[in-house]
Amino acid sequence: MIDHAKALEEKIRTNEARIGTLGLGYVGLPLSVEFAAAGLSVTGFDVSAEKVDAVNAGRSYVKDVPEDRLAPLVRGGRLRASRDFEGLAACDAVIICVPTPLGKTRDPDLSMVVDAARSIAKHLRPGQLVVLESTTYPGTTEELILPLLTEGGLKVGESFFLAFSPERVDPGNARYTTRNTPKIIGGSTPACARVAQALYARAIDTVIPVSSTRAAEMVKLLENTFRSVNIGLVNEVALMCDRLGVDVWEVIDAAASKPFGFMPFYPGPGLGGHCIPIDPLYLSWKLKTLNYRARFIELAGEVNSEMPEYVCERVAAALNEREKSVKGSAVLVLGVSYKRDVDDVRESPALDILRLLESRGARVGYNDPNVPELHLSGATLESQELMPAVRRADVVVIVTDHSSYRYAEIVDAARVVVDTRNATKGIDSPKIIKL
Repeated sequence: MIDHAKALEEKIRTNEARIGTLGLGYVGLPLSVEFAAAGLSVTGFDVSAEKVDAVNAGRSYVKDVPEDRLAPLVRGGRLRASRDFEGLAACDAVIICVPTPLGKTRDPDLSMVVDAARSIAKHLRPGQLVVLESTTYPGTTEELILPLLTEGGLKVGESFFLAFSPERVDPGNARYTTRNTPKIIGGSTPACARVAQALYARAIDTVIPVSSTRAAEMVKLLENTFRSVNIGLVNEVALMCDRLGVDVWEVIDAAASKPFGFMPFYPGPGLGGHCIPIDPLYLSWKLKTLNYRARFIELAGEVNSEMPEYVCERVAAALNEREKSVKGSAVLVLGVSYKRDVDDVRESPALDILRLLESRGARVGYNDPNVPELHLSGATLESQELMPAVRRADVVVIVTDHSSYRYAEIVDAARVVVDTRNATKGIDSPKIIKL
């Protein structure tokens, strides 16, 4: 009888294993590069012809993947991209890195994960490893993926192997990359965990096994729920400080001087991105099916979702102090990506702020060095030239604190600045109104 686990581990050890990544976005492409750089043969699969063509030409569309790192791997034959999912049959390990957004009813939309699993199931053969990296609720791997993969009669842990390893990508983070960020591994069986650990150890510095796929799924949700709840807390503290006449930024900086028992979080215009606004809702949704209400998650979500409205109130107050109304005023938003120095606008609070101000009659515009074009309310906006737009605006709103902005110059040229990120810290001017 063939020991498929030992055979696959040997293939991984000798760099004979062929790796397939399903999804070539901000998770799949960096991961593909790391495996290829480790000496393994990698094929990235994606439905997007644009992404496939770019990868095969050695062009990167992900900021965290430099072209001078991608291109040599493509030229050397270590990495290629394909839209032909028949090629999954030739892969020894397949890693699912597809998006898991929320549906219109704010419930988990796992349609892309299911489609990926079905594609794999069509080509699943003995000796293959399947890993899900897409963020989801605890139980997904065992309850959703495993049944699809066992329909053909293969037995998990013996004929094939299944694991969950949550992605931990932080776009724009130069210090922590795919390679040096510790990787969590949870297998459906001990053999599954062992094989998956052997694979990731080829490309990741530190691999941390946990007892099950469900535990690994929960790890990811705890990480981002922790952030969401603490950001919700500090956002509420900002609202309290406003009513108390206290500078919340001064309070946080002073509290952060305590060397134990305190971790600083900072208020802002709302949550954005692919993880923090969404992941806790996956956990909350799952717990509802078990007749449990995730109260902290729901309360934090409520506070965080109201921050764009609060920002608009601050804008209105700033204009009122200068005997202007929101209606008819020119409002310039600085930064529309969801975080500093990235080009991703998914769930960005800037979008809500622009819509809310527009609904109040403001003439809205934006500048973002990373986002040249923005689709808003059925219209297309273009990033305006920075300093002329600052001078034209009745109020400038700093929503995303890109490092390329020269804030002293912006404050000097602006009529009034509403700063939601404390980007103007250290600049003494009566023009500045902070969150």
